[in-house]
Amino acid sequence: MNKVFVDTSVWIEYFKNGHDLLVLDELINDDRICINKIVLAELIPFLEDRNEKELIDILQNIDEIPLEIDWDDIIGYQVLNLQNKIRRVGIPDLIIMQSVLENNIELMTLDRHFILMKSIHKLKLFSF
Repeated sequence: MNKVFVDTSVWIEYFKNGHDLLVLDELINDDRICINKIVLAELIPFLEDRNEKELIDILQNIDEIPLEIDWDDIIGYQVLNLQNKIRRVGIPDLIIMQSVLENNIELMTLDRHFILMKSIHKLKLFSF
């Protein structure tokens, strides 16, 4: 089974609504999810501030995709975004997209930017 990269937006919704995303529970149980350091950097400080040690441990034990950033690709993605009137896409989202594309995996996200970039960059989104 293929891995699914779980974006920060999904984790926030998952934690906020008491693990209400059953499909994410299934992916976790099937050991099909992965993340990278960007997701950890976006989530762990918030969780540490709330003393959520158990959640931090869970996140740190998820398969992690190494970051191998190609800055020329990142610039190219952003140029295409701007040419297609997709604005305000942050560098972290572009790096996440690059990781997903390079590893040929699906992205589970609630972030509108990824949905807009899907057709331009041939991004595979996990539907749920």
